[in-house]
Amino acid sequence: MTGKPNRPIFGSVSGPNLLRKDSRFPMNMDTSSHLGNTKNLTITLELPGDLTIFDIDWFSIFDHDTKTSLGSIIIPEALNVPPSLVKIIPHKNDLPNCLQLHKDFQVSWEVFGPQITIQLAGQVGEDEYLSFGISGSPEKSQMIGSDVAVAYIDGYRGFAADYNITALTPCVKVLGQYKGVCKDELVGGQDSNQMNTATRENGVNIITYRRQLISPDPGDKEIPADGSLYIVWGIGKLDENKEPAFHDLYSKSDIKIELSPKEPTNNCVSFTKSKPEPREPWKKGQIFDKAIRVFKAYIGPSGGKKGYQANTGHASTALAWYINGMLAPEIWLRRGLSYVFKVYGGNNPHSAEHYHPLIITDEPHGGFDRLTDEAQSKIRVLVGVEYSRRGRPRPTAAGPLCLAQHMINKDRRLDDDFITFKKFNRSLITTCEQGEPGVLAFTPNSSWPDTIYYNSFTQANMGWKIHVVDSFNQRINSSGENNKISIMLLTLSLCLFVRQLF
Repeated sequence: MTGKPNRPIFGSVSGPNLLRKDSRFPMNMDTSSHLGNTKNLTITLELPGDLTIFDIDWFSIFDHDTKTSLGSIIIPEALNVPPSLVKIIPHKNDLPNCLQLHKDFQVSWEVFGPQITIQLAGQVGEDEYLSFGISGSPEKSQMIGSDVAVAYIDGYRGFAADYNITALTPCVKVLGQYKGVCKDELVGGQDSNQMNTATRENGVNIITYRRQLISPDPGDKEIPADGSLYIVWGIGKLDENKEPAFHDLYSKSDIKIELSPKEPTNNCVSFTKSKPEPREPWKKGQIFDKAIRVFKAYIGPSGGKKGYQANTGHASTALAWYINGMLAPEIWLRRGLSYVFKVYGGNNPHSAEHYHPLIITDEPHGGFDRLTDEAQSKIRVLVGVEYSRRGRPRPTAAGPLCLAQHMINKDRRLDDDFITFKKFNRSLITTCEQGEPGVLAFTPNSSWPDTIYYNSFTQANMGWKIHVVDSFNQRINSSGENNKISIMLLTLSLCLFVRQLF
C-alpha cells in the first residue's frame, strides 16, 4: 500500500459495521501516528488489552476522515491459533474518565468542584517517567508552551512535578534565564500539583495527583470546568539528576479530551507485556589513529535507544556530539601531542536548543553551566572554560552551528529501525552556518587523568570518553577485554615462575 491516509484506524471487534465506535482501535495505541508510505513494509499488530482473535469477525484498515475502507479481511471461525505469549496485566482505574494514550500509557481524571484529580498509569521502567499536561496551543497538541506534570517513582516516593516547556531541550540557562523543560519553581512559579498516591505494581507506575482548575501560579494554564482542551504526553528516561531526558514515546497526532462529559468516557484496556525483540545496538564509534590531530565536532540526533543511550548508558537528550562524522565516539589521545577540535555547536547564546560550546572535563555528563557552584567546584575543567573577574565560568570554544537533522516528515521515533549507524547517518541532512569554527586547542600532559570527557558546556549527556595514554601501544578496550588478557598473562607468568622453582 503506497497511499497516505489522513487518520488510519485498525479494527474491528465483532459486528458487521465498521462505523461503530466500539469496533475500532487507532494506530496511536502504538508508536506510529500514521502509516505513511508502507510499500514493501511488514507491520506486526498486537491486539489491545485482553482482546483476542476469537473476539473479531473481520479486520480492516480504515481512513477515519474519509470514512473509507482501504482493505479488509474476514476472520474465519474455529481458527487453530496457538496460545498467546502475551501476558495480560489487568489495571482498574479509580476515576470515571479514562483515555488510552498508548498501549503502555493511560490517563484517567475527574473534575470535582474547583479541582481536577488526574491518575497516570504507565508500563515503564524504574528509571523512566510519564508526562502529561495541557497543550501549548488551544488549536492543536503542541509541546512548546505546554504545562505538564512529570511523574515518576523514586524508591518509595512518588512525584508529579510541575513543569513548563519553553523549548525542546533540557532546562538550561540562557543569558541568566532558564529555558527548556524547566520546573515551575526555576522560572519564578510554584509547583501546583498535590501528590495523592503513588504505587508500582507488576511493572506499572500508578501516580495520582490533583491541582486547581484555576491555579494561583500565572505560569500554569487554566483548566476549564466544562468543555474540552488539547493535551500532550510523553514517556522517557530520567537522567542522573532525576530530570526528564528527551522522550522516547509521544504522540504526533492532536489529542482533545472532554473534561466533564455528560456520561463518563472510558476506552482504556488492560496492559500487555510480551517478550521484547532483541535490539542490537549500533557499533560503537572509536577514533584510534595517531595520525589524527584535528577533529571536527558538530551536533546531530542522538539516535534513539540504539545510539547514544546504548553506547554510553546515559539518558540522552535530542542531540549529541558528532566527531569526524561518528556519533559520540570514544577517542584516544597521547600525552605530549597537540590536538585541535574545530567546534560547530552553535554560537548564539540566545538559543536554548542550539548553543553548545565544547568543553573537556573529568566528569562524564557535562552541562557545566547548569550546575550549582558547589557542584562545579568538584569538577576539574581541563580545557574550554575561562573565568571572569567575578569568578563566573564562560566558554571559550563556541562556533557556528553545523546541525545534522532528519529529513522533513521523517519520524525520529523510528530511529531504532535502522540496522546500523551508517545507514542512519545517510538518512540525515547536515546544514552549516557561515563562519569560522570555534577552536579548542590543547596538549594533554602528565597531570591529566587517563579518562576524561568531551561534552557541551550548556547541556548534559551529549558527549563521551577520551582516553589519554602515554603510548598508542597501550590502547584500552572499553569492553574490558584487555583487563582479562592482562590477568591471563599474569597468571601464565606466575605458573611459569613456579615451574622454574620446582
